[in-house]
Amino acid sequence: MILAIDCGNSRLKWGLHDTGAWRSTGSVPLANIARLGRKWKRIAPSATVVVANVAGSSVRRRLEAILAGRPVVPAWVRARRRECGVTNGYGKPAQLGADRWAALIGAWSILHGPCLVVAAGTATTADVLKGDGTFTGGAILPGLELMKRSLASNTAKLPLAKGRFSHQPRSTVDAIETGCLLAQAGAIERMFSTMEAGAVCVLTGGAARRIARHLSIPVRLEDNLMLEGLVQIVQETVKSPTYS
Repeated sequence: MILAIDCGNSRLKWGLHDTGAWRSTGSVPLANIARLGRKWKRIAPSATVVVANVAGSSVRRRLEAILAGRPVVPAWVRARRRECGVTNGYGKPAQLGADRWAALIGAWSILHGPCLVVAAGTATTADVLKGDGTFTGGAILPGLELMKRSLASNTAKLPLAKGRFSHQPRSTVDAIETGCLLAQAGAIERMFSTMEAGAVCVLTGGAARRIARHLSIPVRLEDNLMLEGLVQIVQETVKSPTYS
């Protein structure tokens, strides 16, 4: 049994994986992670714990407190040069976020082929994974909601309100919604245009479904992509003393 934990910039997502399937999953804002202590107490103490954390040292300390007393020390994932069939093309591999690394490994474990790995959360990341398993680089841009909040906070009259996508927006809120969605889709499609033949866009994250319907490229939605990658990593390397 594996408890996989992905700490992003604003939320924590977790999943309990056993015998090849997800038994339960959940997501909470980082401010509310203390409530997970009671929920996780019901998980067998012997369960392996694997974590990708890009939320900083304070979140790590809070998680360590919640997980204290378990007989298995958590594996804190960081990007490596090679792992689980994926080669990291960064000049300094450890500079790649653990969440992006887990997503790449998750995508490779599912497709074993060329794909653009897109995580649409607080930020949107689009990472190129070649058919031989090499990650050659990627792009980072503000996420959909961050784009909208930026317009509301840095302009005098643009509101932060829920709009609708339209090919010809006729209200300000619809114009904002449309513009931000087209910006996300456009960036993803421009990145995808450099991919080799047969590639697929693997899309995950809170805004994934909102963006997917505006893409004109092959798309595969994966709700638990980072968690899938964490399971792959811990199954291959949890016995390594370098994870701590």
